[in-house]
Amino acid sequence: MKAEIASQDWISAGLGELAKGGVDAVRVEVLAERLGVTKGGFYRRFRDRRALLDAILESWAEGRIASIERQAREGGETPVERIKSLIKLFSERANAQGMAIELAIRQWARADPIAAAAAARVDVARLETAGSLYRDLGCSAPDADARAVLLYAFLFGQGMLFLDESPRKRASLVAACTRLLTEIERK
Repeated sequence: MKAEIASQDWISAGLGELAKGGVDAVRVEVLAERLGVTKGGFYRRFRDRRALLDAILESWAEGRIASIERQAREGGETPVERIKSLIKLFSERANAQGMAIELAIRQWARADPIAAAAAARVDVARLETAGSLYRDLGCSAPDADARAVLLYAFLFGQGMLFLDESPRKRASLVAACTRLLTEIERK
């Protein structure tokens, strides 16, 4: 057995189990076995399973918020380039485990107010970030907010759509959607 496992290792293992089987799969015994330690190591890091679940939610939320803010900031010189960069990132680099975690947390949030609050925090940050890109393009606040919702829905929805399409057809659909999401009518 290994000596001592850091809290982040327990959280990472918990996220892995969450991706595989939802919140019910995140069990202390399973994680201890996966990490090659005893359950006692867990209780030196966390008060109980709920404390681990809360830490998992906090880690996930902080990571998702930092990621979208960084991607929107570093994706290019102009707001259009940054929007296109976000679309490219989410459409070309599909992360199966990341999507499984996202879906598991969304399912968990349906029955757990703490998970719901974490998901809501992430949604607000993602929508604020996308909205700011559209405001930077000159959209009014209501238009920017509406476009942010469309962009957000597209970023996550396209990962579940077009699965049976050829790569060429999928690329064509993503390109057409990108044009629609970045064309701003000037008045």
